[in-house]
Amino acid sequence: MTAELSFLRQQARTQRFTLGAPKEFRVSPDGATVLFLRAASGTDRRNSLWSLDLGTGTESVVVDAAELLPGEEELPPEERARRERARETSGGVVGYAVDGEFRIATFSLSGKLFTVDLADGTITTLVDGAAIDPRPNAAGTHVAYVRDRGLRIADLGTGSDTLLIGEDGEDGEDGEDIAWGLAEFIAAEEMNRARGYWWSPDGRAVLVERTDRSAVPRWNIADPANPDTPVDTVAYPAAGSSNVDVSLSFLGLDGSRVDVERGDWEYLAAVHWSVGGPPLIAVQSRDQKWYEIHAVDPADGSTRRLHAEDDEHWIDLTAGVPAWTADGRLVRVSPADGSHRLIVDGVAVTDPVLQVRSVLHVGEEVLFSASAADPTQIHVYRTSGGSVERLSTSDGVHIGSGGTEVTVLSSWSLERSGPEVSVLSDGKAVAGITSSTVDPGIVPEPRWLTVGERGLRAALLLPRGYEPADGPLPVLLDPYGGPHAQRVLQSRNAFLTSQWLADQGFAVLVADGRGTPGRGPAWEREIAGALAEVTLADQVDALRATAAKHPELDLGKVAIRGWSYGGYLSALAVLRRPDVFHAGVAGAPVTDWSLYDTHYTERYLGTPQDEPDSYRRNSLIADAPELRSALLLVHGLADDNVFVAHSLRLSSALLAAGRAHTFLPLAGATHMSPQGEDMAENLMLTQVRWIKRELGVE
Repeated sequence: MTAELSFLRQQARTQRFTLGAPKEFRVSPDGATVLFLRAASGTDRRNSLWSLDLGTGTESVVVDAAELLPGEEELPPEERARRERARETSGGVVGYAVDGEFRIATFSLSGKLFTVDLADGTITTLVDGAAIDPRPNAAGTHVAYVRDRGLRIADLGTGSDTLLIGEDGEDGEDGEDIAWGLAEFIAAEEMNRARGYWWSPDGRAVLVERTDRSAVPRWNIADPANPDTPVDTVAYPAAGSSNVDVSLSFLGLDGSRVDVERGDWEYLAAVHWSVGGPPLIAVQSRDQKWYEIHAVDPADGSTRRLHAEDDEHWIDLTAGVPAWTADGRLVRVSPADGSHRLIVDGVAVTDPVLQVRSVLHVGEEVLFSASAADPTQIHVYRTSGGSVERLSTSDGVHIGSGGTEVTVLSSWSLERSGPEVSVLSDGKAVAGITSSTVDPGIVPEPRWLTVGERGLRAALLLPRGYEPADGPLPVLLDPYGGPHAQRVLQSRNAFLTSQWLADQGFAVLVADGRGTPGRGPAWEREIAGALAEVTLADQVDALRATAAKHPELDLGKVAIRGWSYGGYLSALAVLRRPDVFHAGVAGAPVTDWSLYDTHYTERYLGTPQDEPDSYRRNSLIADAPELRSALLLVHGLADDNVFVAHSLRLSSALLAAGRAHTFLPLAGATHMSPQGEDMAENLMLTQVRWIKRELGVE
């Protein structure tokens, strides 16, 4: 990285300084080998498949993506959509799967399906095009994958490739609306479920999701910058409208089919099938106020309820559960005693002080992540004979992979940029894995704060080298501020952009309010029916409480910027609290909650049909005549998550009310902020110049 390259260009080129970090770890059954993905350098966007020999400490390339398939990738539409849902911006090998004995790995590259023999490194092209989510069975004899909305099976012994189900319609149905083996939009975007099929432990059958989107509204995405480009029509389940219809079937390699009994549930939240017990499904009602775990009988498709819970607001979904332990104990996460607790065989094994974030692996014991009293840190734990042991030892944010015996820790902290990756054997470090991320050249200097009567966690960043004698600083709030995501975390990378903004002459405040994770069910439910009121109030409280401790903040010059929910919060701030916020940059904001998806929106607001007042109070269109502060709207025209209609409708309402504002459309951009170096750099510089101008700052 040259000295002439600006921070913003470095950030774009390195995908926020994450390229070159190893990820997607798999540990072999004998604990001798770790597979992982990593790019060749901190500026290479293509991941390759690597292997670490724990006996020798040697890292070696198993699949070199650039050598295997040079040039630009050509992705099938389903794969592009899958990556958008996962916010995956890198290329090359972005995912892979292995058989039970670590003999073969399968992966797709530019839509082609490959297998690699993990013993001798032989790579075989199995399918030459449009293969999605390839996975071998445990025996390593067959590979399943999705193509043209149908599930196919490749027999590695005979070389045959068979359509198991789907494609060209079935039983007279329209094949365009029916898909087998693909997770629907809501599952991938909101429920953290990216898979649509699951192999049986013996490898002789597959439990497959069938989706029917025929009743889902069709929304159109045009490309105004290229009017000759066909309109992209997508099925989008907006709040109050029909969801994709989801069902399950057991499909045997012998051609048999058993349909799973369909209950009165709306959402298929999770599926698990292991040697520990029968297949498990977790399901939710449309209003998400009840949740059930069922065991499914592959012989006749009948289901048996194992667990049920309900809540007056909603039931949270936790990644990695439900699951069976190897000896047949049911693992789940449920609220109890004010905490999200790990429950094994009906017994809470974590103390109330821990807020369980996710379950990472279930075998004989359980590997999971959780936060204790400090929500700015996330640690990795394991169960051990009825007790709980913390495996991560340093302050920071830790991500765990592997199992409880051999564990891979990716540790992000304030002490370094990029992760430190270590391999633990029985809790003791035995090896490291190289991380090749680029040094950003900025060391953030956050001042950690707990402010206000609610103890809001916040971080204040001032220009490096700033002294009080330099005079008061204009203030820039830089929040996300909504559910499911935190900004205030003990990781250097979390504050790189905020520190750069501070160095432009601002006091930058980042605050996590009610609704953000890590502080328990009651804290998260404070936003029920009141997204606008609660999340905005917490940003105002954080600002005022911080200014009371730091007189260098100039409350006469306050701006706010954000993207997605942060964009909504920014527009909300200038519309409803112009006495506090004098300028706001709203990137990809939700402005009308009736235009956002079912699962997310209805969890907090109900449906537009049942709760019209709630939608009116929490949406922004009716507030347009009240705009008194400066507002810059930024939105990607190809956004298929928060459609550009949100910003267009607010802009139209503002114009009709005679309220001046600025609207910056981004041609070809999706919900992910622009990735190209020129666009990324100039978009940020444009925001900074605009904020300074509106605040009257030189």
